Amino acid sequence: MLKRYLYVFFVSMVPLIELRGAIPIGVGLGLPLWQVYVISIIGNMIPVPIIFFFARRVLEWGADKPVVGKFFRFFLEKGHKGGEKLKQKAGRGLFWALLLFVGIPVPGTGAWTGTLAASLLDMDFKSSVLACMGGVLLAGCIMGAVSLLGFSAIGAIL
Repeated sequence: MLKRYLYVFFVSMVPLIELRGAIPIGVGLGLPLWQVYVISIIGNMIPVPIIFFFARRVLEWGADKPVVGKFFRFFLEKGHKGGEKLKQKAGRGLFWALLLFVGIPVPGTGAWTGTLAASLLDMDFKSSVLACMGGVLLAGCIMGAVSLLGFSAIGAIL
């Protein structure tokens, strides 16, 4: 049983998958939704401070390196582009825009990308973490509902 919880925890830490993948996996493994929700949120939020303080520096450092430069530039440009779009649309409501950006569960809009965008936009740490936390809570609710409905529908069909 502990293996299943650890699996959900570590999947929620993976970029691009995050809790959007961890919650359906946990529900599919037969774990209680509220436990999967809490574990996924914790796992998804653990990398946020590390990303905020170090990802930008590492990406900028590696952008001109011969082997990893193209890879690092891709993520730097993705974060920059996402951040600028967010800033243009949001104006003074950047906090709420970041929260919704992280909270709407579509590929490429999770806590990793949101935190990198906040870092590139020079948002303060507290605001960016709170916006990401709110977004992760929102995405978790959406994914929990979708997972329960999806697995209930499959169970009814079978």
